[in-house]
Amino acid sequence: MMEDNNKSFKKSPLSLQLDLSKFSQESFIPATDEEKRQQDVMGESTTFFKDGMRKLFKNPLAVMSIIVIVLILLIITFAPMIVPYKYEEILSVDGVRDKGAKNLAPFTYSEREQEYIARGGTRFPHLFGTDEQCRDYFIRVVYGTRISFFIGFFASIIVLIIGMLYGSISGYLGGKVDLVMMRIVDIIYSLPDMLMIILLSVVLNEILKFQSGTLLAKLGTNMVSLFIVFGLLYWVGMARLIRGQILSIKENEYVLAAKSIGAKPGRIIKKHILPNCLSVIIISTALQIPSAIFTESFLSFVGIGVKAPMPSLGSLANAAREGLQSYPYKLIFPAIVICLIVLSLNLLGDGLRDAFDPKLKR
Repeated sequence: MMEDNNKSFKKSPLSLQLDLSKFSQESFIPATDEEKRQQDVMGESTTFFKDGMRKLFKNPLAVMSIIVIVLILLIITFAPMIVPYKYEEILSVDGVRDKGAKNLAPFTYSEREQEYIARGGTRFPHLFGTDEQCRDYFIRVVYGTRISFFIGFFASIIVLIIGMLYGSISGYLGGKVDLVMMRIVDIIYSLPDMLMIILLSVVLNEILKFQSGTLLAKLGTNMVSLFIVFGLLYWVGMARLIRGQILSIKENEYVLAAKSIGAKPGRIIKKHILPNCLSVIIISTALQIPSAIFTESFLSFVGIGVKAPMPSLGSLANAAREGLQSYPYKLIFPAIVICLIVLSLNLLGDGLRDAFDPKLKR
């Protein structure tokens, strides 16, 4: 009876189900072992970060940028341990100042140093020569690169923290709160950053008195005012970017589900919204570092940078202008380092954008 019912059953012409009676057994061939292994590879699970890093290391420009940045970091970390000179040290031989070691060319010695070497003494070579005050130029470039990297990373962290908090609150709350917070951002956009740095440096120079020997005392009030301006003005771009991302993400179903079970706004932003903005945060932070380094170099070039004798790449380039025709290498060395740092970080930022931005997935 069952067989008669199956034979009498007719498939509806509007049905999307396959009519297996029309197919022979030869139509369905079992998958081979190789096809099964291929399916396992295609279905391999991975995380967002691992997938992004895999794509990043397939980008040759990004990999080359990482290598350059790592080499620079290794040099500025270990060079002061190898080179016996200090950035503020005026060269001397047998405890007497060597006045002849002024503006030496790379890999050259002064007359007194040559005499000292002839007597059997050892002298570390001046890799980049010396400056107008008889100081080793290589170690000054190394410390200048240290300062530029320190300012770039520290400023980007300030921008990241303030911009992420402000943009998250504005985008999540929305409405009138978002309207007022964005008008504040528009006002901050209109403030001239250069004028603010000059005014703050003048005011802080009279108010702040740093203890001698500390890092802030060596940097001077100009750099402290630069950090303050980064905290006051430069975070607005990051805030707008994160706010735009949150406005689009907060309407998704998983955010609504978190609200329906009573999750607090802080937890929703931390656990559900910000992880989905991770690509934008990483990219913006990576691109903010070269911008901060270039800003510091420019300010040091115009004389509003670190306090002497502490060097920075911008102040070294500014000091090299006076003897540009006679000693052009003094400008070439810091300029090349600035170009390498800014170009490498920009290329790395582009690589991070291509790797982590889901909108650019092919």
